[in-house]
Amino acid sequence: MSKWFMSGLVAVACLFGVYLLATALPDKEEVADNGPAFVVPELAVDAEASEQIYQALCISCHGDQLQGGAGPELAHIGSAMTKEQLYKTIKEGRRGMPAFEKRLTEDELLTITTWLASHE
Repeated sequence: MSKWFMSGLVAVACLFGVYLLATALPDKEEVADNGPAFVVPELAVDAEASEQIYQALCISCHGDQLQGGAGPELAHIGSAMTKEQLYKTIKEGRRGMPAFEKRLTEDELLTITTWLASHE
């Protein structure tokens, strides 16, 4: 008797989960209408400032030659990710990478983003 009760309870929970997923997710149009997306401004690459930031915060995970290590290889990251994707990843973090929005100023975020995007 308890086996049937538990099976029924699991089935009801699964159906309730499917219902929540189907009704709680926003439509594509709602997501798209959240205003203009952030665009990283065009800046000249400041290699010296970028390398200082990289040495201070990134080298331990991404290696001294951008070859990777604990973090992914960045030598050709500019051809794999857009500037906006790089900016968001650095600012907010991703997977095992920490967020740097509280450790870098906006200018530093843009500087390192522009520099990494130039690595194609």
